[in-house]
Amino acid sequence: MGSKDCDRHDDNRELAKRISLAVLGFLIVLAIVIFLVWAILHPAKPHFILRDVTIYAFNLTPPNYLTSNMQVTLASRNPNDRIGIYYQKLDVLASYRNQQITLPTLIPRTYQGHEDVTIWSPFLLGNEVPVAPFLEEGLNQDMNAGMVLLKIKVFGELKWKVGTWISGRYQMNVNCPAYISFSDRTKSIQVGLAMKYQLVQSCSVDISLD
Repeated sequence: MGSKDCDRHDDNRELAKRISLAVLGFLIVLAIVIFLVWAILHPAKPHFILRDVTIYAFNLTPPNYLTSNMQVTLASRNPNDRIGIYYQKLDVLASYRNQQITLPTLIPRTYQGHEDVTIWSPFLLGNEVPVAPFLEEGLNQDMNAGMVLLKIKVFGELKWKVGTWISGRYQMNVNCPAYISFSDRTKSIQVGLAMKYQLVQSCSVDISLD
């Protein structure tokens, strides 16, 4: 190999090195810009409201089985004016004193634009779900007293969208208290054989890294 060939080989290697450094520098600058935009915008977590609960069935049967059939209406608002939200996977269920009493109902994937409001109305079903004896006793006491506190829970994953950039996955947990009155009929509306409770109850929302 002559001296000219060696010089040409060195030049090609130097050019490749410069291109690699330029690409690396661009990626670093791009990452810094995205981080700064993210830090400046700092997305606020969505606001959830439990609008109503319609009870079709809520019965205890011996020895300790609970059958519950209900439909809930949840409203979610994106408070961010420059950030969208991708709800990747959301499950909704009902619980009583931290025991799950219905099967989880899956909500389809949803994109929520800037300051948009999204409404979901899933059905929650639990057929002869066994409950712990002490929970059965507590539930009987609450029903006899005329008021039962249920928790409507939403859990799943979301992503933030800033321009064309989409974040990694975040875990979301939503907890909505639902005070159901079985004694005061003035707090509900009869819909066929069901009773509809207008609640408009704010929910707690926790967001964490996946």
